[in-house]
Amino acid sequence: MTSSSGLARQRVRWAWAALLPMLVVLFAVAGWPLARTIWFSFTDASLDNLASRQFVGLDNYIGEFGVLSKDSDFWGAARNTVLFALLSVALETLFGLVVALVINHPSPVRTFLRAAVLVPWAIPTVVSARIWGWMLNDQYGIVNHWLMQAGVLSAPLAWTADPGLSLFTIVLVDVWKTTPFMALLILAALQMVPGDCYEAAKVDGVPPARVFRRITLPLIAPGIAVAMLFRMLDALRVFDVIYVMTSNSRHTKSLSIYVREQLIDFQLIGVGSAAATALFFVIALVTVVYLGLTRRRTAEALA
Repeated sequence: MTSSSGLARQRVRWAWAALLPMLVVLFAVAGWPLARTIWFSFTDASLDNLASRQFVGLDNYIGEFGVLSKDSDFWGAARNTVLFALLSVALETLFGLVVALVINHPSPVRTFLRAAVLVPWAIPTVVSARIWGWMLNDQYGIVNHWLMQAGVLSAPLAWTADPGLSLFTIVLVDVWKTTPFMALLILAALQMVPGDCYEAAKVDGVPPARVFRRITLPLIAPGIAVAMLFRMLDALRVFDVIYVMTSNSRHTKSLSIYVREQLIDFQLIGVGSAAATALFFVIALVTVVYLGLTRRRTAEALA
């Protein structure tokens, strides 16, 4: 008994020894910059006084010009970010599920479809955003040309400049870009579903719609939940597609763009660090709440 416990402790020590280099690298790459950013958020640091910065407490958060003050652009950026995340993740999950079901169905062209559907995801985000920006241009964009030729539009639309259209346009571009990622994860979940379930349902004469609702969807729900979590975390820190297509427009500005604006354009390191810290804790809170809800639903389903 003693030897078994000693062997277990030795294995734990070896495991920690094997993990130690990775933990050191992880702290150097992520932990130390995060801690430094949090510290800067409590100072008045800027590029002019970085060496002589002073501790200002919570002024960068709730002061007169703090990121959480009522007159701050932070709240508009937060609203845009949440709206973008909710719309894009919802649409990508829906379309990704449809694409995954089509690809999972036996077909002579299934291999070709699997390769073709990954093309939008393989294109770098900056490249795809620039291409869509040209295609949606109100003067020479081909999208307006096609829609006018089809009689859908009577005049070209400024897809990325109109305040009422710009954010929704970016959502659609992001959906085109990232739906293959969702489809790939959901496809992996579909292929883990036991074939016996479908065979039993076929023998019992269960309609396909009911098979999907009662068998397929519950079994792939954990995979969909993981895919949605990954996409939600990525969408909450969105930067490239918005910045390339609309730059610093306040109608589409995300929290990441707001952080960049404070740090680079205004050179306010303290305020920018406070905004980055707030964004970090928002993402962490969403992760904890989502994982808690998912674990609770899984436990209820297994009970």
